[in-house]
Amino acid sequence: MRNFLVAGNWKMHGDTASNSVLVAGILSQAPDASNVELLVCPPYPYLASVAKQFEGSRIRLGAQNVAEHDSGAFTGEVAPAMLRDVGCQYAIVGHSERRSLYQESSFDVAAKFKSALAAGLTPILCVGETLEEREMGSTESVISYQLTAALDANGIAAFGSAVIAYEPVWAIGTGMTATPEQAQDVHKYIRGLLAERDAAVAEGVQILYGGSVKGDNAAGLFSMPDIDGGLIGGASLKAADFLAIAVAAAAQG
Repeated sequence: MRNFLVAGNWKMHGDTASNSVLVAGILSQAPDASNVELLVCPPYPYLASVAKQFEGSRIRLGAQNVAEHDSGAFTGEVAPAMLRDVGCQYAIVGHSERRSLYQESSFDVAAKFKSALAAGLTPILCVGETLEEREMGSTESVISYQLTAALDANGIAAFGSAVIAYEPVWAIGTGMTATPEQAQDVHKYIRGLLAERDAAVAEGVQILYGGSVKGDNAAGLFSMPDIDGGLIGGASLKAADFLAIAVAAAAQG
């Protein structure tokens, strides 16, 4: 049975003092539940300090992005081995903001997926459609294109060591949230695409939902059979809000 993963993406927020308070709050009340894993993804400058605070705990550390290169003359980039060196276990690749604001293509994302995996990081591959694409009935074709790029470049076996996050772009930071049934439909579709290549891998992959998840809607989302947790944005910046989502996951048994 798949565990839940509740991952906090802090985006470009925080400073040394506020991060310390946030991490202390998470540590003080994190649910001790075997079916839930917690992960936080701070901005690059704070990875080492947050990792130090989490030492000895079950809470994991991830990065919000990763370079597709191992090393070299790539000013401003951060290599996957560097992330491992400061304590990261995960790296988000293909977040919608990276795709839209920085023009990362699905092929760029597939390359980042590969580099993360090769360094021993667990990539969290983000896929999702815009509101316009949903209204045009293109959700499945968009998801298929984004996911297939990573599948073709890395192979289905690679997804045995990866996580997928479905984040409808229209629900990120807008207050709009897909209904549990809408989210489940897409999660089921994603798992089905994987199953066409390997049913066992598909069954084991954690598929997270990301899009204005909060304590009051998490239980409904997490009750769906193919939703295995959340990639949390705004609600991960307050310990009480983040932990309410974790508790909702733990309550699923």
